[in-house]
Amino acid sequence: MSRLAALVKSRPLALGFAAVAVPLLLVLGLQLWWLVRLHRTSIAAGRAVLTGFLDAVATEVVYSYGPAAERALDVPASLFAQDRLEKAAAHFRKRDVEGVKTLFVARFSSEGWGTLLLYDPESDTMRPAGASDETRAITVGCAPWKLMHERAIQLDSPRLFVEERESANRIILNPITDASARILGVAGMVLDERWFVARLLPGAIVAQMPKFFSEGKEAVVTLRDGTGAIRFSTDPADDRPAEVTRPLEFVFTDMRIGVRNRDLSPEQLARLSLGFNLTLTLAAAALLAGGLAFLLRTAAREVRLSEMKSDFVSNVSHELRTPLASIRTFGELLRHGRATTPEKVREYGAYIETEGRRLTQIVENLLDFARIESGRKVYRSAPTSVAAAMRTALGTLESRLRDGGFEVETRGLDEPLPEIPADEDALALAFHNLLDNAVKYSGDSRWIGVGIERRGSEIVASVRDRGIGIPRDEQARIFDRFHRVGTGLVHDVRGAGLGLAIVRHVAEAHGGRATVESAPGEGSVFAIRLPIPPGGESGPGREPSGEARRERG
Repeated sequence: MSRLAALVKSRPLALGFAAVAVPLLLVLGLQLWWLVRLHRTSIAAGRAVLTGFLDAVATEVVYSYGPAAERALDVPASLFAQDRLEKAAAHFRKRDVEGVKTLFVARFSSEGWGTLLLYDPESDTMRPAGASDETRAITVGCAPWKLMHERAIQLDSPRLFVEERESANRIILNPITDASARILGVAGMVLDERWFVARLLPGAIVAQMPKFFSEGKEAVVTLRDGTGAIRFSTDPADDRPAEVTRPLEFVFTDMRIGVRNRDLSPEQLARLSLGFNLTLTLAAAALLAGGLAFLLRTAAREVRLSEMKSDFVSNVSHELRTPLASIRTFGELLRHGRATTPEKVREYGAYIETEGRRLTQIVENLLDFARIESGRKVYRSAPTSVAAAMRTALGTLESRLRDGGFEVETRGLDEPLPEIPADEDALALAFHNLLDNAVKYSGDSRWIGVGIERRGSEIVASVRDRGIGIPRDEQARIFDRFHRVGTGLVHDVRGAGLGLAIVRHVAEAHGGRATVESAPGEGSVFAIRLPIPPGGESGPGREPSGEARRERG
């Protein structure tokens, strides 16, 4: 959150972020809107394909019956006027039609029903109709036209009519009229439903299928009668309901043809397409958001680093100014002869020496950090006593510890621990930084504990204080360069923010690690854990006796 706040405070970065984020959100919004529109359009397009296919099949059915019926039933009116219906056989013979059970003609008379003859294709003659369900259906279908004949109703525009009151005997009728538009009789045909279901409809489906569906993506077509029972299906094993249905026209109007995609419905296809496209869009958005977040984090890090460097320059300036001011003050006192006794001269000289060492240590930290950052830091390894390096560090701070009234309790410095391959000067610098850190953050406490001991395959050098402590959420970053605790008394103490970073680098360069245990108000324990190489012990390696030696600086 602090990095984000730093970014928001930086106006150029905030404007740059907005310049990238706003167009990105706009593009994503438009993309989602387009995908939703595409989803709806895909569903409509899929249904339009299915509807177009059914229309084409129904049109082919109508075309198969309509023109054929017109040709077959266009019996000359003279045969009805002259009562020569037997001659209709020659007309029917020339009009070869399929899907018809019976062709017939009926001549109406004012004296009774009239004459009804059926065409017999085997004998090529017209024969009288016998008693049958078919004859009854023909008689019922002709009854309205017989009534119109009796009432002398004129039929201005004769056309084909369909009678489907009996589904087993569907009839197409053509009213025959004289010159005065008076009905003389009818010519008709009884349709063969089995031929329609077995041949005409499958042929129409096969003919239209390639026009609407790509290869390998055929649809399932069904035909249901008025009761909903399936009369035909291109896939009898697939009994799922059709996605689009429509009634037939002209004939078989009580039946409905339906179609569905064999694999996925238009809704499922559109949903699948939407899901795929949405996944790609969201994946791209996630990548862009990730890139933007990375850039944001990098920018925030750079802002924070810039602030840390500014604080670093300010703190280093203060750190350098303090010992320089002390050196200058005691130097002026010596120059003006204020030190009139040898004791005073030694006292002022000791102050100058202490501040000079402090100044030297600050410069060494800066130079070491510069070498570490540039990758030019070289450690010269040799058999080294960790205790000796700790004594060296204590010696560089002797005057400061004494003048500050600190009590230093040591443990294990005189124990015969094994030497390890290390750079003694680097270890001494790291220990100096831990001790300097303890002095700075001890608060009102004037006690520091220094310990060296062996723990298994490691030598642990620790510096303990009873000072102000470190919050738990800050401990993971306490060894980062330039990092200083942002709140509390810890932040009020001046420092360059490099000491602990150098400690961690020295520890890791020697194959070890730097650790911290702390709690606010209870003090801190910083430790450097260094590995003992196998077979590299140069001493007896006994565990420390636990006896402590107290030194007052």
